[in-house]
Amino acid sequence: MAFLLTISRGIDALNAVLSRAVMWLVLVAILISAGNAVVRKLFSISSNAFLEAQWYLFSAVFLIAAGYALQKGEHVKIDLVYGRLSRRTQIWIEIFGTIFFLLPFCIVTVWLVWPVVADKIATGETSANAGGLPMWPVWILIPAGFIPLGLQGLSELVKRVAFLTGQGPDPALAHEKQPH
Repeated sequence: MAFLLTISRGIDALNAVLSRAVMWLVLVAILISAGNAVVRKLFSISSNAFLEAQWYLFSAVFLIAAGYALQKGEHVKIDLVYGRLSRRTQIWIEIFGTIFFLLPFCIVTVWLVWPVVADKIATGETSANAGGLPMWPVWILIPAGFIPLGLQGLSELVKRVAFLTGQGPDPALAHEKQPH
């Protein structure tokens, strides 16, 4: 279990680095959006490339930071019944959800999108909009986001098994101690 916890810490570190990198993309998206709005209002000029760049940047932030959101426990949960259960039962529900929903979803998504991504790269597909951007970079974001999310799912699984076997702290307490 110690080896798996070491790998888990490595995955956590990877997703933390990725989240710090993509947070700058939010600033870039804001600057592009503001610049596009100013140019459009002052000079009645707009650019499809600027609009698409904003969408691409949002996609990058959303997809690549998903693993970090999972690591920090910031993903969406519906807490009608869950909060009333014992902590061990909650952990078992999280393990079940990770094994039967999160990990298969990540694996199937990467498996199915990979040939599409390869095709988009090979054909050099560009946007149908006049002045639009190449499409393949945004398609690459799908596996680039789901791979770290799946890895983070494995990390969370290891932490929960460690907790249940008495070899690690409660993962929820670890979220509370760490700054976001």
